[in-house]
Amino acid sequence: MSNSKLKSIGQLGKQFSISRSTLIYYDKKGLLKPSSRSEANYRLYTNGDIEKLKLILIYRNGGLSLEEITGLLNSKSGKSTSILTNRLQLLNQEIAKLRQQQQIIVQIIGQSKMLKSTRLLDKDRWVKLLRATGLSDDDMEKWHIEFERAMPEMHQDFLESLGLSQKEIRAIRKQSKQAEA
Repeated sequence: MSNSKLKSIGQLGKQFSISRSTLIYYDKKGLLKPSSRSEANYRLYTNGDIEKLKLILIYRNGGLSLEEITGLLNSKSGKSTSILTNRLQLLNQEIAKLRQQQQIIVQIIGQSKMLKSTRLLDKDRWVKLLRATGLSDDDMEKWHIEFERAMPEMHQDFLESLGLSQKEIRAIRKQSKQAEA
């Protein structure tokens, strides 16, 4: 291997804006071992190591733990799909909890002016928007039927994001499923 193609720990850290200590930690954990060492025993990284680090950083940005990342890097596609699916399910649960908290805060504040300055879309604002675009009650029902048919989980998420109760969500989804059949 030519040393001109190898990167030092400092160069790699600078390239990816991560600390030297993070790279040393990844090495100690066996997550990213340098492919080579200099005569002075400094860590040297190849293009393959750099590609692996890119994957590690993508997974970290996805909120995966180092343990999960190790599993992904060492796994067959079936296990990696399972790890990523589990992470996605956890994120969906966290998002649902955050939506509930958001709704509670808006209710506590109770100011319609505040509602306009948030990214919150509630049922009333959504229906008003749909009506403004010319949709009738029948059109909105068709919209729900198609949403439920095409993307049931996303339909659930959307209804939750509007701040609807679980009872109302179940009723809308049930009606959408029955109308579809």
